[in-house]
Amino acid sequence: MQKIVLMQVSKNKKILQVIIALMAWAALLMQFYLIILNSVATLTETIIRYFSFFTILTNILVAISFTVMLVADSDKWKHLFLKTSNLTAVTVYILVVGIVYNLVLRWLWQPQGLQKLTDELLHTIIPLAVLIYWFLFVATTSVQWRHVFRWMWYPFIYCLYTLVRGAVVNFYPYPFLDVDQLGYSRVLLNCVFVTIAFFAISLLLVGAGKLLRK
Repeated sequence: MQKIVLMQVSKNKKILQVIIALMAWAALLMQFYLIILNSVATLTETIIRYFSFFTILTNILVAISFTVMLVADSDKWKHLFLKTSNLTAVTVYILVVGIVYNLVLRWLWQPQGLQKLTDELLHTIIPLAVLIYWFLFVATTSVQWRHVFRWMWYPFIYCLYTLVRGAVVNFYPYPFLDVDQLGYSRVLLNCVFVTIAFFAISLLLVGAGKLLRK
């Protein structure tokens, strides 16, 4: 009986991995098509801008992580992406994508048609799916408080890159990072708030994992 239950759990885990990977790649391809279609800059600059959005970078991270889980033959690569601390970090990142968009950015525009579907996938459906996967298959394994500090490097490097590149090319992917409109003092304060959000969600997931293990 226990063996049957474990087999069903493994099957459900695999199915959810497939669903998340397919959704992530589909949404990324649709968004790439849309940004090229609605381009207001050169092709090269448009492609660079596509990869300048935290949403895109994080969904790429999700897509790669869940694809590697499914197809990688190398134990080294599987260990890297199946490692509890790494999967929890990815969950934190994509949750922040969803939270920031739905609390701050959703009301700034009204996408329609394919753009609306793409937005919902990137900012709501995929974050929720990854959280469900984490809750069902990751949370009950070991993750430590000390990992939280290591996870902060990704958003820190992203903010640094965005501000440096923005100063050079005068493009900021998000309004709360727009130095031209807000000034450096307000943008840096916004970066602090976002960092606090990352840190708080990281602590919340680690704490939830420890409670679930008990």
